[in-house]
Amino acid sequence: MKLSFSIIIPVYNRPNELDELLESLTKQDFNDDFEILVIEDGSTQKSDLIVDTYKTQLNLKYFFKENTGAGASRNFGMQEATGNYFIILDSDVIVPHQYLSEVKKALENNFTDAFGGPDAAHKSFTALQKAINYSMTSVLTTGGIRGKKKSVGKFQPRSFNFGLSKVAFAKTNGFSDLKIGEDIDLTFRLWQNGFDTQLIEKAFVYHKRRSSIQQFFNQTFAFGAGRPKLNKRYPGTAKLTYWFPSVFILGIAFSFILSFFSYNELFHFYGFYFLLLFIDSLYQNKNIQVAFLSMITSFTQFLGYGLGFLQSWIFIKK
Repeated sequence: MKLSFSIIIPVYNRPNELDELLESLTKQDFNDDFEILVIEDGSTQKSDLIVDTYKTQLNLKYFFKENTGAGASRNFGMQEATGNYFIILDSDVIVPHQYLSEVKKALENNFTDAFGGPDAAHKSFTALQKAINYSMTSVLTTGGIRGKKKSVGKFQPRSFNFGLSKVAFAKTNGFSDLKIGEDIDLTFRLWQNGFDTQLIEKAFVYHKRRSSIQQFFNQTFAFGAGRPKLNKRYPGTAKLTYWFPSVFILGIAFSFILSFFSYNELFHFYGFYFLLLFIDSLYQNKNIQVAFLSMITSFTQFLGYGLGFLQSWIFIKK
């Protein structure tokens, strides 16, 4: 099958970010034609003028619709697309020049009806954005499940960098109405319908993520709250590792209690762990500010996800 790509970009009040993404798409070392569909999800800060500046360089289609959420906007874009393979990107990413070439090469060598790619921090990102990227991708925090290694079992693509064939979209109807975890929900339905997924390691994007600690906490809290709901919707998919952030946070609280009674071993364990995060981030990012912030963002990630998971699990069990 000859691949024809349609890139779907939902956007909500982020014209400047979309500008950066579209600019990066003009620099692809890719010889085949591809189309881009920008789906404006009821924004008050519209991106139509940004899109117009790129219409001479890119095969662009722009749609404005009422606000229904990212999942429904992605589905809208795939319904309007003419390609036979859809690439879904969040508006807050930048793609390196080889992105489409790597996707095509990987699918031609090992075709699957869905794929996901990793994310990385661009050199232009702020120290906080680099620290958040470290927390979300490090083996020491997430175990590498977001694309840093292959041996993670069946790969669950994430919606910021997600590929889906037209055939698989027609069979699954795309993303559900879930606001959080809709990409994981789609992956489970893909597997149920006999479609395979894969990680394309070289098809990475630069992902800017959230710009403040509070926003990052809110995001990870929502991720944690969504997981028990997915476990309930898909019995048998729950894993013990999903409890790790909650246990981690409870352990920190317990270590402080024990320290009042001169039992400091657990407290020292956590201290050593965060020191290890600092050293690893410093080695990877070569920046002491990013390394320091990585300890804060990693704690924020555990706290947000752990509390969100616990709250949702308790609510479901009631």
